[in-house]
Amino acid sequence: MYLALFVKISWNRVYDKSRRLSGTLTVPEISSDQNGTPHPVIIIQIHGRLTDAPPMLKIYWYNGNVRMKTKEVKDLSNTTTELLHKDAWGDDEGYTFPERLGTDKFKLEVLVSDGRMEVILNETDSISYANIHIQKWGIFENYFKAGNHLQT
Repeated sequence: MYLALFVKISWNRVYDKSRRLSGTLTVPEISSDQNGTPHPVIIIQIHGRLTDAPPMLKIYWYNGNVRMKTKEVKDLSNTTTELLHKDAWGDDEGYTFPERLGTDKFKLEVLVSDGRMEVILNETDSISYANIHIQKWGIFENYFKAGNHLQT
């Protein structure tokens, strides 16, 4: 199995309670499954600092495309204490950017502010989240995580 991932990241404080992560990435080579399909790899995440906090955002390089998954509260009537546990959260349907990247370099930006998150691909395509699930995620102290988390 072989994976090469090159990441250049800047993390800037934009304004109070806001964060920006910007990275130039490429996945020039990746291992494949027995059918020849490249293995997906998680390239960027946003985690809560608590031990039981699930990642709010996972961005994958998936067979030449960028795919994202976010977390949603399973029961909106949960208390703050209940929301601190992984089992209070489920996965959304996900989103795949339409631009096929293959192994070319690409730029990703993640902008997070109070109750809002935007992910921008190559400065031209973006998706925004400004919903109750993102707002409730504010109970966690969050941080960006980048790397090559191979999914086999």
